[in-house]
Amino acid sequence: MKPIWSGSIQFGLVNIPVSVYSATRSERTIFHLLHKTDHARVRNQHVCELEGKVLSNEEIVKGYEYEKDEYVELTDEDFKKVAIKSTKVVEISDFVEYQQIDPAFFDTPYYLAPGKSAAKPYALLREALANSAKVGIGKVAIRQREYLAAVRPHNSVLMLETMHFADEITSSKKVELPELDTRIDKRELKVAEQLVEALSSEFDPTKYKDTYREALLELIDQKLRGGTVKGPARPKVAATKVVDIMDKLRESIKEAEKQKKSRAKPATKKKASKSRAA
Repeated sequence: MKPIWSGSIQFGLVNIPVSVYSATRSERTIFHLLHKTDHARVRNQHVCELEGKVLSNEEIVKGYEYEKDEYVELTDEDFKKVAIKSTKVVEISDFVEYQQIDPAFFDTPYYLAPGKSAAKPYALLREALANSAKVGIGKVAIRQREYLAAVRPHNSVLMLETMHFADEITSSKKVELPELDTRIDKRELKVAEQLVEALSSEFDPTKYKDTYREALLELIDQKLRGGTVKGPARPKVAATKVVDIMDKLRESIKEAEKQKKSRAKPATKKKASKSRAA
């Protein structure tokens, strides 16, 4: 795996050279727009709304809409005046408790590896963060954009996570909730907690599959082989009514306990064949 870029972590007078690696990969299925009659690729074009003609790149400028349909034009020289130097230095300004950070702030994770002669200070920072349950918060400038970022331990490596700035997080108060009687019955709450406990387990990310992507690739494979395309059966799920929520909770607990018991049963050992040679 090749690094995306190399830079350094900086806090106080300490500078630790690091290489940055992508921690995720996209498994999204990519589709192209085609002309239905001949399967030729359909290309996007820039068309002037007033004249209706296709424009070349030389005829297009960038503009900021400050009022409805009113724009101020920005040139390359304007952008150069406010350009951020791509230093590729993660400048840590604060160390905060990881539990204090709302998960909504985190965006994209990257792995950090120590650069040349940086193994010891790298390991020292990793252990200090792990022992204190804290993360380093700072900013990093990459590709003409400034990011808020967190540096934290992740198993045996350090991880860099780009973050959203505070003004990029939409307040949950803007979510429109229905004005209903939401008083919680203690009995219902107790049964709901029992269901949560019955469905509790250790987090194992490998057991969660992208079933839609798998079904989509299977469908594509069927079409390539000229077979009949069959869609999966979709069970109808009725919404749980308030009047029978206790019954549904209890039924769910029983089903969850039954599944746990079936998973806990040891596999039956096959008897050794008597025909084995002595």
